Amino acid sequence: MSTYDLAIIGSGPGGYVTAIRAAQWGMKTVVIEKDGFLGGTCLHVGCIPTKVLLYHAEVYDHIKNAKEYGIEVKDFKLDWNAVLARKTKIVNKHAKGIELLFRKNKVETVTGWGRYAGPGRVTVEKDGKTTDGVEFASIFNSFGTDVTILEMLPRVVPLEDEEISAQLVKAFTKKGIKIQTGAKVQGVATDAKGASVAFTDAGGKAQKISAEKVLIAVGRLPKTENLGLEKTKAKLERGFIHVGPYMETDEPGLYAIGDIVAGMPQLAHAASMEGITAVAKITGKEVPPLEKSRIPNATYCEPQIGSVGLTEKAARDSGYKVKIGKFPFLANSKASILGQHDGFIKVVSEETYGEILGVHIIGPYATEIIAEAVTALQLEATVDDMMYMVHAHPTVWEAMGDAFNSVRGLSINM
Repeated sequence: MSTYDLAIIGSGPGGYVTAIRAAQWGMKTVVIEKDGFLGGTCLHVGCIPTKVLLYHAEVYDHIKNAKEYGIEVKDFKLDWNAVLARKTKIVNKHAKGIELLFRKNKVETVTGWGRYAGPGRVTVEKDGKTTDGVEFASIFNSFGTDVTILEMLPRVVPLEDEEISAQLVKAFTKKGIKIQTGAKVQGVATDAKGASVAFTDAGGKAQKISAEKVLIAVGRLPKTENLGLEKTKAKLERGFIHVGPYMETDEPGLYAIGDIVAGMPQLAHAASMEGITAVAKITGKEVPPLEKSRIPNATYCEPQIGSVGLTEKAARDSGYKVKIGKFPFLANSKASILGQHDGFIKVVSEETYGEILGVHIIGPYATEIIAEAVTALQLEATVDDMMYMVHAHPTVWEAMGDAFNSVRGLSINM
């Protein structure tokens, strides 16, 4: 038995960031990880591996279209084993990086299945329990695979603004990706050629599609079973844990962060800030509670999607008098240089005072340039504040300035 100021179960982006911040603030900290490596789902099978593959697909697309840039390329081919090897190399590098950060900050680790065992106690089992998608459509399409997306909901990327979804459908259709929304899968059967998927379309008609491979991407469930929570005051709903503004559960001394938190997005960067917020509360530091509407979403398909805050519909449903501004990348010089004209930036604001309620982007570097919008919401800037921010030229980023100006009908380039 060892004594620590803080015990953390899981070493994903929430766990390892929390551990490092806790150590920086003087807490003796231990991380309990069921696997034999650090980094969790995000690093080993989620965020990082998929984004490596997406970048390789982007490079492949550039080579396919090299003639447009005055470059003749002949007889190039995809070496899938080399792609996977580079993915593994990057993952291993960053897993080792977490190990180094733990040593630097004197964070200890224990391999095993962690379980809450009452106030101030965590047990670790080592008896065999220590081991055990529009982005993929974009990857496979770039590498030459015929792709069909079956989406049960009325539109693709349903959490995004409706105009973003419509634009993504246009872009994917242009690339040859087939999309069926309102499709309810009835079953999947293997056959000599691969598999077939039986589904009903939006009109309720029975359909069948054949494919070599079927990728099922129906989301994630919270991994909260066998953690000892059934004996606590913590409130669970379908496995998700309800928390307060500083990630505290109803069980004294027990905090929850990451994908298991009810009502919060299952995103690595959300988990990291949830952890920092929790540790600040534990150590008595003055920090603001984490505001869900200020957490950005990033989808790394091609074209990319970046968003933060309320969609237009959500803003109107919340009772706001809404004013919209839009600016297309077609009118942006850097987008022309990149040859990526599709998409736009959409600003959702409150009409009278110009409060920025949400920003939604589909197009080149969307996951990068959304940063300005996140900053604006975090600092409670208005549209009028952002209209007078100087944006470097020529950049994709300067389209943000035009988008904010367009709310007031003052866009220069459109």
